[in-house]
Amino acid sequence: MADKKVLIVYAHQSTGSFNAAAKDMAETVLTTQGCKVEVSDLYAMKFKASATAADITGDVKDAEHFQYGEETMLAWKEGRLSAITEEHRKLSEAEVVIFQFPMYWFTVPAIMKGWLDRVLTLGFAYTSEKRYSQGIFKDKKAMLSFTTGSHESMFSANGINGDMNVTLWPLQNGILHYCGFQVLAPQIFWAPPHITSEARKHAGGMAHTAARASGRNATYLHPFGQL
Repeated sequence: MADKKVLIVYAHQSTGSFNAAAKDMAETVLTTQGCKVEVSDLYAMKFKASATAADITGDVKDAEHFQYGEETMLAWKEGRLSAITEEHRKLSEAEVVIFQFPMYWFTVPAIMKGWLDRVLTLGFAYTSEKRYSQGIFKDKKAMLSFTTGSHESMFSANGINGDMNVTLWPLQNGILHYCGFQVLAPQIFWAPPHITSEARKHAGGMAHTAARASGRNATYLHPFGQL
């Protein structure tokens, strides 16, 4: 893991949150291991969640029939995506990307979805030919690290919330693996508000696993040839 470049994309409003502690611990341990860590603190950055023509500097090709994917791909090629160029740089340089967030309505918070929508630009992050196992980011690893509001048993195959593997499929396969990422097994902190302080302290130590991301087994996702 030494000398690797790691990007932590972090979304929580409070510096005193469990997510903040997990992010801080991962950053500390990774740095201790010799990694170069960058953090995109989305709330602190006031990152815009909506994908609009405002992301593009200058005129768009077809304002009347605006197509975000095509327009941002053209703007990216021409260097006119100034609002997200820095995030492109971070992602290009990173070998491992960790997404740290609280689960909202069975997915990422809107501000993080906005990061995915805007930063994973057509052309930069994927094309129709370069996706899944042949994707642009096939040499990078990504991992979801998040807290839930419900206990683990509620996210089992027979639980009222359904199988967590199914819940994560759109994120892990439909977004990350679609762009080529090797998706590592997620780090899940189950219901931290509902556990004892002693159990929470133990769970906090689990954040070390996020810092050892390169050692985690990748989740099996279908190769491109199986389309």
